[in-house]
Amino acid sequence: MENRALVPPAELMSLLSSATPPLVLDVRWSLAGADRLGYAAGHVPGAVFCDLDADLAAPPGDGGRHPLPSAEAMTATLRRLGVAPGRTVAVYDAGAGASSARAWWCLRWAGHADIRVLDGGLAAWRAAGGRVEAGEVAAVPGPDAVATVGAMPVATVDDVVAGRAGTLLDARAAERYRGEVEPVDPVAGHIPGAVSCPTTLLQLPDGRYRPASELRALLDGLVGTSSPDRPVTAYCGSGVTASQIVLAAHDAGLDLALYPGSWSHWVLDPARPVATREGTDS
Repeated sequence: MENRALVPPAELMSLLSSATPPLVLDVRWSLAGADRLGYAAGHVPGAVFCDLDADLAAPPGDGGRHPLPSAEAMTATLRRLGVAPGRTVAVYDAGAGASSARAWWCLRWAGHADIRVLDGGLAAWRAAGGRVEAGEVAAVPGPDAVATVGAMPVATVDDVVAGRAGTLLDARAAERYRGEVEPVDPVAGHIPGAVSCPTTLLQLPDGRYRPASELRALLDGLVGTSSPDRPVTAYCGSGVTASQIVLAAHDAGLDLALYPGSWSHWVLDPARPVATREGTDS
């Protein structure tokens, strides 16, 4: 598929040795926060660190734990990181792929279309013999980038309530979806009617995404074929992990929306219903 975002390590190595190498962003992050120390200990040569909390989200609050940044803030981030118009950007992380998917989604949402995601992340890079370097790489800022937000489909809470968001895919672990545990947000459960799609279903045991044909079959099996008349929207805890579903769908030839506020935003209003594993609403 010509427009696939996912690239294997060998392809990224080839891009980096080309006459016009991509800008590489290391987006290491976990629920504990950005992992700048891990980045400094060893990263893809030339990679610039991107802080998900500071660069790819607004401060937590009424919009949830990771609301989308403003166009002005996103423009400042693009310029500071050196995301120049027309330049390829490659992103990766050292986890399960959530933060690199958020970077892919956020940069595309801001209007920068040419973004690749290292399939399998840093572990795949190392396994393929990729070299790593320690220390910090200073970004080369550029003055030309302007974020034109809205290039990716977004569903608001009103869209979800009114049914305009279509079928909802919940990217969280199955036990969180069922309401058995909730380690982060104050209420357990899921949005009524949502279908469980843990991101582990999207990936092979080594952390790489499944082939596009398998991803398409998986998603079609969960929600049927997505179309303008049958929209599909992904959500998770705060709009980070759900980006993996949107990324996987993109590489499978499907366009899915993202509910950025996700569960952390949904439960801010106690009047919004909550479903549990028994299917009951509260």
